[in-house]
Amino acid sequence: MDLSLRAKSESNDRVAGATVLEVSGEVDAYSAPTLAERITEILSGDVELLVVDLNGVVFIDSTGLGVLVRGLNDARDAGVQLELVCAVERVIKLLRITGLDDVFTIHPSIRDTFGDN
Repeated sequence: MDLSLRAKSESNDRVAGATVLEVSGEVDAYSAPTLAERITEILSGDVELLVVDLNGVVFIDSTGLGVLVRGLNDARDAGVQLELVCAVERVIKLLRITGLDDVFTIHPSIRDTFGDN
């Protein structure tokens, strides 16, 4: 399964300049550079919050995790908040094993990220 990326803008009471990046498929050594480029592109725009939705991810390896960590660091440097959405148990388990669940703010769904607005 290939990587699929779709970005969309969100606006609500919590944050006006939010972008949701929906990630689907496999995030591995082959596809991770595409994800990295897209995160960099979004961070260079007018965004206050970047939410990376991993609920469509069927596989992620250490390269993919590295892209997320790099994205978080780049977001912090740009004054942008980066959060994850994920309820996929195998991805959540990997985030827990690596300790990244303590590094990222992780929500189970977009609705939980933005509330009931």
